[in-house]
Amino acid sequence: MTVTMPRLRTPAAQPASGSRLRAAAHRHGPVLALFGALKLAGFCSFMYLLSSAGDFRTKDPRFGGGAHAWDVLATWDGWWYQQIALHGYDPRLVPVPGATGLITLEGNSAAFFPLYPALTRMVMAVTGLGSYGAGLLVSILASFAAALGIYAVAERFGGRRAGFAAAGLWAVWPGSGVEWAVYSDSLYVALAAWTCHAVMTRRWLTAGVLAFAAGLNRPTAAALIAGLGIAALLSLRRSEDGVLRPLLAAALAPLGLFGYLLWVGNRMGDLGGYFTLQSGAWAHEFDYGKQTLDVLSSVPVGKFDYLFAYPFADVISVGVILLACALLPLLIRLRPPAVLIVYTVLTLVLVLGSQQIVANISRYLLPCFPLFLPLAVAMRRLSLPVQCTVLGIAALASGSYAGYALFELGVP
Repeated sequence: MTVTMPRLRTPAAQPASGSRLRAAAHRHGPVLALFGALKLAGFCSFMYLLSSAGDFRTKDPRFGGGAHAWDVLATWDGWWYQQIALHGYDPRLVPVPGATGLITLEGNSAAFFPLYPALTRMVMAVTGLGSYGAGLLVSILASFAAALGIYAVAERFGGRRAGFAAAGLWAVWPGSGVEWAVYSDSLYVALAAWTCHAVMTRRWLTAGVLAFAAGLNRPTAAALIAGLGIAALLSLRRSEDGVLRPLLAAALAPLGLFGYLLWVGNRMGDLGGYFTLQSGAWAHEFDYGKQTLDVLSSVPVGKFDYLFAYPFADVISVGVILLACALLPLLIRLRPPAVLIVYTVLTLVLVLGSQQIVANISRYLLPCFPLFLPLAVAMRRLSLPVQCTVLGIAALASGSYAGYALFELGVP
């Protein structure tokens, strides 16, 4: 009688998993390395300028000051995010006694959306870091996720080299100084980029979840939610992906944004309390572009007598506005998916149509990453060494125009 011994089966999961990991590292590692090198160059340039000027030593630690140059990264909005991570929210509408000007309410934490400080608090609990270190870690990791998402979107238009260029442009774009700071911008752009990519690849439920999270991070997520909604309607019209998944994505996407606004309004006893706070405490409201037009007509003739004037930072912001307006028709010429067009146009409308500190606009337009696409497609004709040289010079310069001008010569 012959006994046949069972053959030992070599697990296939481990080689397959390892192979996928190596493939992912081969595909995405160079993108992340390029982005990291460019950001590090710009960051070091920014820290050098801060240290050499030394102005931060004489400023309030909440408003661009601190004991060390890197303390500046957690000032302004960064101070508020840390307070939320440490102490939670206190939504109130408190009048300033006797105030009759633009600022009639005391500012409070309700103006800042909850996802970023919640992640900061989570990282604090897991790592033991303080609010500064945890917030900075969240921002840095999110900036790499954003770079990868922007690369993935751009690659679909112009191939791998265009993807590299787009990720590099995200590292050096005006306003990019907040990408490695205790700010929510990198997290929002990461969510927005991957939402758009999910819509483009017809992964509707993923897109809905990401847009839901984006709505918990920034109010301008309304533009992203609208872009997803339009894309879902077009999908339904063309009968591309059935009915259920696009509808679920469109229904899920706005719940984060509306949920937070309703929660704040309920706590304040005023359903429009968030907007009342923004207007009364920060003089930030939709004015149909009046403030932007005032700045655009004043700065070119050397006048800085408008509301919230910061001359050097405003000159940069005017340049960014004009660049954005020039790139938009070039983006449309590429015939991108509707989600990118709607998202970009509405983001521009929300930002340029609001009364605000115009020095901030270079930061507020960071989410308009689809505007990188025409430049990225054009830059793919350059060899990789030339691309890296051009972007490297821009990265060193970004220490001034995207870092110092924003944090020290303006208000980020």
